[in-house]
Amino acid sequence: MSTQHHPVAVVTGASSGIGEATARALAGAGYRVVCAARRTDRITALTEEIGGTAVTCDVTDAGSVTALAEVVGPRLDVLVNNAGGAFGADRVEGADLDQWRQMYEVNVLGVVRVTQALLPALRASRSPLIVNVGSTAGQVAYVAGGGYTAAKHGLHAVSQTMRLELNGEPVRVTEIVPGMVHTPEFSLVRFGDQARADAVYADVDGPLVAADVAEAVRWVASLPRHVNVDELVLRPVAQAAQHQLHRGPIFR
Repeated sequence: MSTQHHPVAVVTGASSGIGEATARALAGAGYRVVCAARRTDRITALTEEIGGTAVTCDVTDAGSVTALAEVVGPRLDVLVNNAGGAFGADRVEGADLDQWRQMYEVNVLGVVRVTQALLPALRASRSPLIVNVGSTAGQVAYVAGGGYTAAKHGLHAVSQTMRLELNGEPVRVTEIVPGMVHTPEFSLVRFGDQARADAVYADVDGPLVAADVAEAVRWVASLPRHVNVDELVLRPVAQAAQHQLHRGPIFR
């Protein structure tokens, strides 16, 4: 893959939602985007549209991540660790530990695995940037969210640790922290029921959408290389805090 004329970005979880929107935003900013996700058909269609490279990749599988690194090659400018997800909404006493384990695998260990594999290529860049897509669930706890909040708290700790350990190198580490984002799949995957998924966003005037988060990633990547945004929290106006969400009209 030629990188002579374009900076290179990798976006994991690029087959839908925030990942897809981020790939589009970075491509629009002049990056050659390597779109990594499990659903080959979706990332193939996306890369044909934006002029990127599709790599079928499961971030929980070591061999799959090694293959991603081989496609990326010797230099990488931006890594967006976006692959993640929430599964289930049980209280701790009734928690499905397999779901908890799956959330930790993708939200935490997947980020570590991909970063380990691509850090040598990032170090070859003049202005390397790692963006970890977290969640406000990584800052607070809430009822029936223990598995997801634990995983996103773990990602938050990993982001902070990476920043400390890479201090003295030109590698920037940013955590993007969205609140409520309305994407077609996130809540549906979590609850497995369209009615329950729709109820999450019912009567919310202007939840965030994937393009809003993607724009934040693009902006961070556009900053001078001496500027690091440690954390960037994004919420819709309707969401004052994790536990306070206004349902009803706001904008007229």
